[in-house]
Amino acid sequence: MRNIAGMVRVGQNVSTPDQIISSSPSDQPTTAVTGSGGEGTDGAAKQGLGKPVRSESTAGILFGIGAYGLWGLLPLYFFILMPAGAIEIVANRVVWSLIFCALLITITRSWRIFGAALKDRSVFGPLALAAGLIAINWLTYTFGVTTGHAVETSLGYFINPLVSVLLGVFVLKEKLRPLQWTAVGIGFVAVGVLTFSYGQLPWIALILAFSFGLYGFVKKRVGPKVDALTSLSVETMVLAPFAAITMVVLGVTGAETLTTMGAGHFWLLVASGVITAVPLLFFGASARRLPMTTIGLLQYFAPILQFVVALLVFHETMTTARWIGFCVVWLALVLLTIDMLRTTRKNSALKKRARLAAVEA
Repeated sequence: MRNIAGMVRVGQNVSTPDQIISSSPSDQPTTAVTGSGGEGTDGAAKQGLGKPVRSESTAGILFGIGAYGLWGLLPLYFFILMPAGAIEIVANRVVWSLIFCALLITITRSWRIFGAALKDRSVFGPLALAAGLIAINWLTYTFGVTTGHAVETSLGYFINPLVSVLLGVFVLKEKLRPLQWTAVGIGFVAVGVLTFSYGQLPWIALILAFSFGLYGFVKKRVGPKVDALTSLSVETMVLAPFAAITMVVLGVTGAETLTTMGAGHFWLLVASGVITAVPLLFFGASARRLPMTTIGLLQYFAPILQFVVALLVFHETMTTARWIGFCVVWLALVLLTIDMLRTTRKNSALKKRARLAAVEA
């Protein structure tokens, strides 16, 4: 839903609540496809003192599947919240996430870190901008799911790796490899096919892809200065006044469902705080244990699940032209993935040669 090439920061093994809350984005999975990959985690390098490498990798994969699986099944959660609309769902998500984050900060005794982030302009500024971008992303995603466009929302996260490549070219002035250029070109063809199919630009998918791509880019600029819990807390704090006002207006106008649809609906909306934070923590635990290459492959799990849910549960229509458009997108992603794996292998070989040369010297 989460990319932002090279954004995932791989750290140490996770053994305490403070360590579990590692650096990662506030919502959908990040896209690591355009990065060069990684050798592994620090934890994997210290296996003589801890668990076997295979055990750590297995745990990382399970955490990753848990994170991306929950993100992929998010449309089902929004579906059972109906008749609540996108604006009410996102407003509740912001408010209850902030409350849940405050609880986690108290448990992990991280108030000092949170306070330092608020005082540091180089951290607070980008996170405030990121808050605006993720609000756009959440609203668009929730609107798409609740109005019968779940297939198009999944398309947005399939396109997201291509957006990350474009950001690398136009913002970071990176040079693309031939396969990356080919993938981007195929991506433009796919958008053209899907525009013909929908009779208009697939604007939901494009807004999701660009808002999340820009969000990840902004978060990358903050880098290791802030962990996931602090980041999510600052972002929701920035959005909370607007969300609270929205909830009040909905209540006054009789448009809110939080207190009018029974206890079950009330607690389901309140649970949005937990549902936002848990996959984020799973992702943090996964990123600490796995190399960037594996994270880059796992990230497709979420839009694939969203796509399957849209077809099998929501019974959304897929015309022949749309199938062709999606297949063209998937072809672009296959090329992007091949390029990533090839580059990772090449970088790994170069590092091994450098190590051998250093030993011989």
